[in-house]
Amino acid sequence: MAAAAATAGTAAGCSSTKASADTNPVFTTPEAETEALATTPVAAPAKVTVTPAHGAKEWSPAKPIVVTVADGSLKSVTVTSGKTKIDGEMQSDGTWQSTEDLDYSKKYKVVATAADSLGASTTTTATFATLKPDNIARVTFQANGLASLKTGKNYGAGQPVIVAFSHSVNKAAAEKAIEITTSPQVEGKFYWSSDSTVHWRPAKYWARGTTVKVKVNAFGTKLGKTTYGGKNASTHFTVNRQLIAISDNRTHMTKVYIDGKLVRTMKSSLGRGGGTTGKNGESISFWTAGGPHVVLSKERYHTMTSASYGVQDKNDPNYYVSENVEYCTRITYSGEFLHAAPWNGQLGEANKSHGCINLSMKDAKWVYENFILGDVVDVTHSPRKLPIYNGLGDWTVSFDKYGRD
Repeated sequence: MAAAAATAGTAAGCSSTKASADTNPVFTTPEAETEALATTPVAAPAKVTVTPAHGAKEWSPAKPIVVTVADGSLKSVTVTSGKTKIDGEMQSDGTWQSTEDLDYSKKYKVVATAADSLGASTTTTATFATLKPDNIARVTFQANGLASLKTGKNYGAGQPVIVAFSHSVNKAAAEKAIEITTSPQVEGKFYWSSDSTVHWRPAKYWARGTTVKVKVNAFGTKLGKTTYGGKNASTHFTVNRQLIAISDNRTHMTKVYIDGKLVRTMKSSLGRGGGTTGKNGESISFWTAGGPHVVLSKERYHTMTSASYGVQDKNDPNYYVSENVEYCTRITYSGEFLHAAPWNGQLGEANKSHGCINLSMKDAKWVYENFILGDVVDVTHSPRKLPIYNGLGDWTVSFDKYGRD
């Protein structure tokens, strides 16, 4: 009976002389009208969902904006913050996702247009705000406290990874954000030289040919009670050869090994021993500190003076100023260098310096030209130990104790 009614209704519609002009169809029976209305397509409205939700106030800028639609398809999505437009793209599943990081402390507006199955459009607008940290900890990489780490450059076998944050951070959270990949793979540990600077070193000196890659996933990461990380950062460096110099306080000789092979033996004169008291009552030692040092910088000329470590009285017998000392390779922050000392007539025979490693002009020039940042200078048989904080004393501590507070 229903089939018959549908047929009758169709015939009546086609035969009507007004069908082409009238907007309302003409039905011959109530049953035909009911059947026609029942078969007319009805579309469910498209439902757009924006993540983060409208009104959100603490959205992480590291998370993407995602726009989805049910019972329809997305036609366009626009995200703006003031005059700035945020890029994004459609995904294979029909959703839209932002493709660039947002910023802290910003307000964003999302306008999404979708169409239902019959093409009817629906526009949805949502606004939200991102996190407003009290502090943003930005990331830099250091070779040491005097020099930044240059991405892609060669460094010595003693060069630790050093990540510096611009604010004090939660150490556990920061360590979790740091990814270190080495080839060949080695185990390593963290050591915090301050509340904002962390070192990482392997159990042994880096081997020849090692590559080190560092990535800090800081952006959007909570690094303190009110501190969040700045932009993500990455770097990498290579240890192209392993250079280790052994400077013996007893024999007054410095031997240089490259990849385990002795390449140079140099007559030396180390710290003379004893000490004095500085201007502020500090104890000053004239022993060259013992233990592994790491090359920090190189200077063609350097003026050396006792005033740099506290002896400022010109009447003090320990006071001195040596201008334009040549071929200076620094190994501590306090002022220990390997350098040319043509005035020292007892190289290879006795220790006469104030703590530096004196060399001939020829040997000091060779060191200056062949050593790079991160190379190791290990001073043996000295009664005074290099503290971990004076330069890169990371290797003065055994690996099992490295990083312990």
